[in-house]
Amino acid sequence: MNTTTSFPSVFPNNTVDQSSVSQTEKFLVFSVGKLNLALSVPIVEKILNYTAIHSSGTTASGIVHLENRSVTVIDLYQRLFNIKQPNISHAKQFLILAKNSQHESFGIVINETPTLFDVSLSQIRVLPASYRQNDTLNIASHVMIIPYKEDSLTVFLLDCDRLVNPV
Repeated sequence: MNTTTSFPSVFPNNTVDQSSVSQTEKFLVFSVGKLNLALSVPIVEKILNYTAIHSSGTTASGIVHLENRSVTVIDLYQRLFNIKQPNISHAKQFLILAKNSQHESFGIVINETPTLFDVSLSQIRVLPASYRQNDTLNIASHVMIIPYKEDSLTVFLLDCDRLVNPV
């Protein structure tokens, strides 16, 4: 499986070309619990205000009806921590619409406004396969260390093909 489907032009073969370390990529960063997660901006379709999600409640997946299509929605709290989203006002929630490598749209519900970061490629590292196999964060492909205020953020880059398997 290709672990760089979110931005294959940047990381072919899971390596960072040393001539590209001064280049940057834009990422949409958001929190799920105490984790900082990110999606590469080119795969994000749009960010919407919360929309009603329909599901059985027994899995981390649901469905939302948007315009003329239905889209799979992933509950990352349930997927990562095996608990449902915390109860907060739907007026404060957002739905990030993105797409996997086969251009299938999917949604992620988040509880705060996401933040846009411009990240140097030198700050992005491939997650070791052993970590991915042994942690619930097997849906992440890379980790980024982003300077933020007087500290830094550790941010896990989501692998969209592991969130929503291409058909």
